[in-house]
Amino acid sequence: MHILLTGGTGLIGRQLCKHWLAQGHRLTVWSRQPETVAQVCGAQVLGVARLQEVIGAVDAVVNLAGAPIADRPWTHKRKALLWSSRIHLTETLLAWMESLEQKPAVLISGSAVGWYGDGGERELTEASGPVLDDFPSQLCIAWEETAQRAEALGIRVVLVRTGLVLSAEGGFLSRLLLPFKLALGGPIGNGRQWMPWVHIKDQIALIDFLLHKQDANGPYNACAPHPVRNREFAKTLGQVLHRPAFMPMPAFALKVGLGELSGLLLGGQKALPERLQAAGFTFQFTELRAALDDLSSRL
Repeated sequence: MHILLTGGTGLIGRQLCKHWLAQGHRLTVWSRQPETVAQVCGAQVLGVARLQEVIGAVDAVVNLAGAPIADRPWTHKRKALLWSSRIHLTETLLAWMESLEQKPAVLISGSAVGWYGDGGERELTEASGPVLDDFPSQLCIAWEETAQRAEALGIRVVLVRTGLVLSAEGGFLSRLLLPFKLALGGPIGNGRQWMPWVHIKDQIALIDFLLHKQDANGPYNACAPHPVRNREFAKTLGQVLHRPAFMPMPAFALKVGLGELSGLLLGGQKALPERLQAAGFTFQFTELRAALDDLSSRL
């Protein structure tokens, strides 16, 4: 199978390349820095700067590109970049697919549980609607609606609403390590907000599962079946690292320092992977402690 990836040099993309190369698939990565693709993703992976450079027919497109949403405060300029790197890039991808004589069979497009907004105490399945109309929700809704336009081209569209990915190679967990290792870790705000998490191994496995499952389409919550509250997450991470976890990050300090972005940390989603499990996907890591224990030797 010939798979085209966007976001192929990111945390999830790198692991997908490794996984699919081992399966014998042919991979092309559309990247702003195509010269780095072979080094980051594997020597057999072709990096292209323009979609017109893709060689041969493509069987599947996996669209994961997007500037990091939690790296810095959401100024007007930052919001424009977050929007462009998702919606405008996906529109470019759609125009390219429309121009092809032989179209891909499937488009797997990234999204996030932020689609729901801050869900409070509600259990959120794929049948749930958005709860709060905040910026992350608006961004994800527009991203998904853009990707779904590929259905009009006869392409199967899968939307992966990812939670917090647990990995030793980067992502949000790496940002927590220093304060926790310095015994300065703890809950954020009141610690009651829900954290939908997923182990990187399950994230790769579920994308591969959805790629090959011919009747899979629409949104899927990519998070483990047992989300935890932020306070429990902090306590469990502290136990795994053998460090205390009682230094709370006051909500007012986050609001002052991060502005609107603080809502991403102070809110959450009790998202459940109902459609994935109904489709027959089995999670390797269903409990947070087991997931963190698996990663602990590399943290």
